[in-house]
Amino acid sequence: MSDFHLAQVNIGRTRFPLDSEEMAEFVAALAPINALADQTPGFVWRLATEDGDATSIKPFEDERMIINMSVWESLEALGDYVYSSAHTAVMRRRRQWFEHMELYMALWWIPAGVIPTIEDAKERLEILKERGASPGAFTFRQPYGRPGSGSQAR
Repeated sequence: MSDFHLAQVNIGRTRFPLDSEEMAEFVAALAPINALADQTPGFVWRLATEDGDATSIKPFEDERMIINMSVWESLEALGDYVYSSAHTAVMRRRRQWFEHMELYMALWWIPAGVIPTIEDAKERLEILKERGASPGAFTFRQPYGRPGSGSQAR
C-alpha cells in the first residue's frame, strides 16, 4: 500500500439536457459503469450523491457542465478501468453526448486517506490550463510519478 493515491477529475458540457431523449443512453449507462468502477481493483472512492452519481452536482454556473471525480490506488488501476473495461465503449461515444473541450481532465497525487474536494479539482484543472502537465496536475499522456518515488514524468 502506498502513502499516495491518484485523484482524477473529468468535466464535460452535455450537448443536451440530461433528461432529454438524446442523453438517455448516457444516463442509462451511468449506474452500470459506476458499479464497474466501484468493483475495479485499485478503486478507492468516487464523487456521488444519494442518487449514486454526481450528475446533480453543479459546481459551475453552466447547468450543462457535469463533473466526475474519483480516487485510485495507482495510475495503472485507473488506466485499466478507463481504457481496458466496459468504460471504454461508453467513452468512445462521448462526442455524441458531450461538446468538445480542450481541457476536460486532470490527475494528481494525494495522501492516502484524503478525499479531494470539488474546489481541489477545479484548482487542478486551472493548474493544468495555466502551466501544462506538472506534478501538481497532469494527464495520462504526460503522467508524473508518486511523490517521493524518484520519478518525474513517466
